[in-house]
Amino acid sequence: MYIILSVIFGAVVGAGVFDFLRRRMTGAKQAEAEDLAKQVVQNAQREAENILKEARFEAKDLVFKAKSEFEQEQKAKLAELSAVEKRLIQREGTLDGKVAVLEKRENESRKREADFAKREEGLAVKESACAKAEREHRDALERVAGMTADEAKKQLILEMESQAKLDAVGLAKRTIEEARENAEREAREIITSSIQRVVRDYVSESTISVVPIANDAMKGRIIGREGRNIRALEAATGIDLIIDETPEAVIISGFDPLRREIAKVSLERLMHDGRIHPTRIEEIVEKVKVDIDKLMYEEAEKIIFELGLSDFHPELIKVLGRLKYRTSYGQNNLYHAREASYICGIMASELGLDVRLARRGALLHDIGKAVSHEEEGPHAMLGAEIAKKYGESPKIVNAIAAHHEQVEPICPESVLVAAAEALSAARPGARREALESYVKRLEKLESLATGHKGVQKAYAIQAGREIRVIVRQEDITDAESFQLSRELAKKIEQELTYPGQIKVTVIRESRYVEYAK
Repeated sequence: MYIILSVIFGAVVGAGVFDFLRRRMTGAKQAEAEDLAKQVVQNAQREAENILKEARFEAKDLVFKAKSEFEQEQKAKLAELSAVEKRLIQREGTLDGKVAVLEKRENESRKREADFAKREEGLAVKESACAKAEREHRDALERVAGMTADEAKKQLILEMESQAKLDAVGLAKRTIEEARENAEREAREIITSSIQRVVRDYVSESTISVVPIANDAMKGRIIGREGRNIRALEAATGIDLIIDETPEAVIISGFDPLRREIAKVSLERLMHDGRIHPTRIEEIVEKVKVDIDKLMYEEAEKIIFELGLSDFHPELIKVLGRLKYRTSYGQNNLYHAREASYICGIMASELGLDVRLARRGALLHDIGKAVSHEEEGPHAMLGAEIAKKYGESPKIVNAIAAHHEQVEPICPESVLVAAAEALSAARPGARREALESYVKRLEKLESLATGHKGVQKAYAIQAGREIRVIVRQEDITDAESFQLSRELAKKIEQELTYPGQIKVTVIRESRYVEYAK
């Protein structure tokens, strides 16, 4: 019991002591906290005062800097304004000087105007006096001359125009005559030189070929039983065989040189082979046709090589080779083309033109004759179409088309091609034809033209390729001249037989001739 009480008493005492100690410690902490709070407050006040002082100092610095900058700007503006003011003062002084000069010039110009006005008045008076004197002088001249001034002017102008025209015509005539003489002289020299440098043999083609045979017994074999062999040969080649009493010869007759050549070579091969019957004849003729085509191609290539040309289309070479067995009035067309090419090349060289172009155009100028018997149209235009088809240049095409004046030439080489063609054809012995039939055809052509009303004269030119009709100007008009050309062309087509085409030219002109005595 005592112990319990002791424990209770001890607990009470301990609790009191603990409460006392706790209160004491709490008071000490509170006092310490209050001291700390006071220190914090004091520190904050001091910092605030420091910050405020720094802010005041910075504000004073900013104000000072702003004031300094403002003062500097004011000084700069004042200096600028002062400079502007000085410039304005200088300009004002300059303008004052200019104004004074202008005023001085204005005064001078006024004086000059016054002087001009006085002079103008004097000139007007003098002009009126001159006009009056001129009128009086003109009236006196008109009375003396018996015509007005306008009439005199017109007469003088007419006389001057007439004299000027006469002088111009005389000068033009002399110039043209001199140019013609020089041109003709140079042309003769060039043509003569060209012909002398080209020496070619002429072989006149005929309408028959003669095949020699070993003996007359061969004639019977060629004829065959009841004439079957000769009929087969004629049917295969398209020619006529003439077997008569001519010793050791068979005559092949036909107007186509190619067919005659095929028949001649075929007959020679048949005689050499010895087997002559219709089947063998047909075989030989077909082989000969192939060989002749190859021969024509090789001959064309040979001539192209001789002329120093190249780059021909193979089909064009084939067409050119066909001219080997085409003739014109007995002249071989292929050799005529070769000769014209040589002549044209020489003339082009003398004139400083394109030699290769000239030679090429002259070589191809007659290729239309290779197909003229198959297609309609003049051979020059057919040849131009063939050359264009196989890629020849426009100048070559024009040279072919223009060599008979059916189109206008576009280059000097085209003119040379026409000249070379005419030279080759016109050389003595180059061509032949039946003179009587030729003359009759030309006479018939001219008579058809002269039979029309209003026709004065008619001339067949260019070997009958053109008819020129001169009509009387007082009997026929231009419209009637046009109608006459159409009627004459139709009449020629109906009544004449001719190769190619015939150009009809109707000429109606007025001529005035006077003689100075």
